[in-house]
Amino acid sequence: MPVSLRFTNTLTRRTEPFQPLKDGQVSIYCCGVTVYDLCHLGHARSYINWDVLRRYLIWSGYAVTFVQNFTDIDDKILKRAAEEGSSMEVVSERNIEAFHADMDALGILRPDRMPRATRCLEGIRSLIAELEAKGAAYSADGDVYFAVMKHAGYGKLSGRDLADQQTNADGRVADAEEARKQHPFDFALWKGAKAGEPSFPSPWGEGRPGWHIECSAMVREELGDTIDIHLGGADLVFPHHENEIAQSEAATGQELARVWMHNGMVNVGGEKMSKSLGNFTTIRALLESGLSAMTLRLFVLQAHYRKPLDFTAEALEAATTGWKGLNAALSLGDLHAEALGWCASDPMDGGAVLASEPSAIDTLLSARQRFSDAMDDDLNSSGALAVLFDLARPLRALANRLDRGDAPNHPDEEGQELQQRWLLLRELAGVLGLRLERPSGKEAETDLDSQVIEAAIEARRLAKQSKDFAEADRIREELTAQGIELIDKPGGITEWRRG
Repeated sequence: MPVSLRFTNTLTRRTEPFQPLKDGQVSIYCCGVTVYDLCHLGHARSYINWDVLRRYLIWSGYAVTFVQNFTDIDDKILKRAAEEGSSMEVVSERNIEAFHADMDALGILRPDRMPRATRCLEGIRSLIAELEAKGAAYSADGDVYFAVMKHAGYGKLSGRDLADQQTNADGRVADAEEARKQHPFDFALWKGAKAGEPSFPSPWGEGRPGWHIECSAMVREELGDTIDIHLGGADLVFPHHENEIAQSEAATGQELARVWMHNGMVNVGGEKMSKSLGNFTTIRALLESGLSAMTLRLFVLQAHYRKPLDFTAEALEAATTGWKGLNAALSLGDLHAEALGWCASDPMDGGAVLASEPSAIDTLLSARQRFSDAMDDDLNSSGALAVLFDLARPLRALANRLDRGDAPNHPDEEGQELQQRWLLLRELAGVLGLRLERPSGKEAETDLDSQVIEAAIEARRLAKQSKDFAEADRIREELTAQGIELIDKPGGITEWRRG
């Protein structure tokens, strides 16, 4: 287990060494979806990142317990049910099923446990009662509110100051709910029943839980009073996660989570993705448009999880090109093992590695270490991907030659080194959740054309390396004549696009 593993903790605003509560074990709670609609690109961004966190911790030797909830009672769900003339349960079940289908398509590991708010009502009511008994909550006309002024640390996650917020709120017109509150920023733990809406019994009358208390109760029920890592999008820092901390810590007197991690938002053409702007894209629509799941995964991982992710046609095209190269390299051992004389072997099998030349072993161990160094540094997935592309380069060139029908021409030692390189690539790609995709039908024909282009680019790279610039120029001109534009990037990387 890495002693150098470091995460940026939203709570402390610092990047800190990670030390779990129990050696070798990590407890994680990830805020899940409100199941009123299909998942969108923002969900893909969040859950791909946290899937990689989980995979990396497991690969590093930790025993990980990963819990992610469903919010299956909410105003949005009730509104959708009313629009459809159905019920809360029908809307929730349909979208839970769709959630699993979308996440499975993206290669996201299913959580160990997925509690639902409606199945945690006893824990929710118990937690509210504890808060009320401690004077941190109060009831008013069938509603129960958390008293923010009773929690001295309120605002520590978001950095918001209650006094400043109170000043900013002065003079606004209060509605009926606001009038029942002791402080404008008190929030509902339990909402009294409204006519025509589902409700549940409680000591305060029929009603349903507030959003924030649901997660606090589910964290406690599934993982205990204090967990190692709490995950979510940056849009959840306030008020959701701030309120979770306040109510949980007021009830238990214990720290809710040691580390809080938040992913950045998705922008579309420089603007935040939202339904109101009409730039909202679902995962289902993207995959049905022909975008491959692994291309979408690669696109997400090219940016650091904390940074904004800009969704553009150009960025997707670059990710498509990058994934085709990686996919070609990953396919090598599956499609051409017999031609290469490779025997079946587990990734980085110890005996196989020792059979390689010392220089080859050093190269692979160095690549593995660079991958670990990048991931240890606050999940630097773009740095980890750079290692994969380095490993893939000679494998992709070999795959292109074999696809053209050329026989492999390398000594046994070199072939063995390439096999070890492929095994390591496959292993590290798995840590990032990137898996081989096989094209079929018309897509396969298009991919074959792409492989020819990649082979030409590799030949051009080798020509430039040997200072045969005339040949390099000839290859570029030939590709240009076929409508292929080459884009040379730093580090010897060449991307391409069809004109």
